[in-house]
Amino acid sequence: MDHAHVLVVDDHRDIRDPLAAYLKRHDLRVSVAADAAAARAVLSGSAIDLVILDVMMPGEDGLSLCRHIREVHDTPVILLTALAEQTDRIVGLEIGADDYVVKPFDPRELLARVKNLLRRARALPRLRDASDGSRLAFDRWVFDTDRRELVDAAGAAVALSTAEFRLLCALTNHPRIVLSRDQLLDLTKGRAADGFDRSIDNQVSRLRRKLERDPADPELIKTVWGGGYVRASDVRTVS
Repeated sequence: MDHAHVLVVDDHRDIRDPLAAYLKRHDLRVSVAADAAAARAVLSGSAIDLVILDVMMPGEDGLSLCRHIREVHDTPVILLTALAEQTDRIVGLEIGADDYVVKPFDPRELLARVKNLLRRARALPRLRDASDGSRLAFDRWVFDTDRRELVDAAGAAVALSTAEFRLLCALTNHPRIVLSRDQLLDLTKGRAADGFDRSIDNQVSRLRRKLERDPADPELIKTVWGGGYVRASDVRTVS
């Protein structure tokens, strides 16, 4: 993985240090943190490619830290959870964790999950520079990402569901780039949401009914047979 940089966050040294040593033996760079405060310092000062995060920690717990990571970073997160913490696992996935491993875990399984997530993250296209703008214009629409709504040329607003909003963000941030269904699942965090997983086609159909002049003959979101979907219009930021 080209010496990807992994952050291991766990308050138990007997888990944290052996895991860090194991990952280093497999050509990964590793930083460690014993609590959320130390993890935040590492994240702010280093380019981290993936976080392995214990859920149960004193002070700020792993779920709170996971929420913070998802708000400010696109860094993949693997949660470490105890067998009895099913609710925490579900909540963790809902707030944006990419995967979880149950303690006690086989380090070989964890390594395989780390490598899989790193491959997926590196396969995603680069975001367009204009994605920092909160109002993005295309065709006859203005997409207000702060308000999570579409506004047409007449000024009428169209509300978006959470799934539609995430999908439109992914497509708008990658105009004229073919995105596979798996890439769209990763970009929308769909793998972490049971209600969204494997329903990309349905969500595209619903979004087309709101966006397209003729949903049966779409001009803005086109299907690439065997490939996925592509945003076929240019996107610009507006004030």
